[in-house]
Amino acid sequence: MKNLIIASTSTLHGLGYLEYLLPVLKNHFKNANTILFIPYARPSGISHNDYTAKVAQAFAKIDKKVVGLHTFENPVEAVVNAQAIFTGGGNTFLLVKQLYANNLLSTLKETLLNGTPYLGCSAGSNITGLTMETTNDMPIVYPPSFKTLGMVPFNINPHYLDPIEGSTHMGETRETRINEFHCFNTQPVLGLREGSWLEVHGSKITLKGALSARLFCQNQPAVELEPESDLSNLS
Repeated sequence: MKNLIIASTSTLHGLGYLEYLLPVLKNHFKNANTILFIPYARPSGISHNDYTAKVAQAFAKIDKKVVGLHTFENPVEAVVNAQAIFTGGGNTFLLVKQLYANNLLSTLKETLLNGTPYLGCSAGSNITGLTMETTNDMPIVYPPSFKTLGMVPFNINPHYLDPIEGSTHMGETRETRINEFHCFNTQPVLGLREGSWLEVHGSKITLKGALSARLFCQNQPAVELEPESDLSNLS
């Protein structure tokens, strides 16, 4: 019984870390006292302790304790026994490499399939899709595979950006990049704008937030999905 929140971003302009999501997270994590935080999307040189402290400060506002996965001698056991799990943003290549290096990807997938509540933001959302290949991140390291958790039957592009009218920027748009992906891959891609998220309960997937999301399917025009759209049958 999957129970996930897959958010485009952790922070909206003018608000604190996770602030816009805290009312939703209070209910999402209502049965958990402690949240296991996976900080692997940040290099260890950018202290995992500092990253975890930032997360802990946010969750303290809804009376939740946070512990970093990096503090456990046996990370597999920590994931299996977690009351709830949060994977934060950063670099998706690094995150996936570290999950594979610690033999955690299959364990995390099984744990989430068994119903442990999960929050992913940015890189932590990328890994809930079929693959991480529609990330916006630079390949600063090389994971052994791009295959990820497959909690939803499509790929995600967090922080999705629309072209800015009147802009003189001549680089490729996000839509162009996703269309390039579809020259070689068949799975749908959901462009998730900042401030939007998916709620996954069992097999039901619902778009939440005030903004629409942009759906790309191979050999089809992109379409806008309004909030509360049901993506359960998307494949």
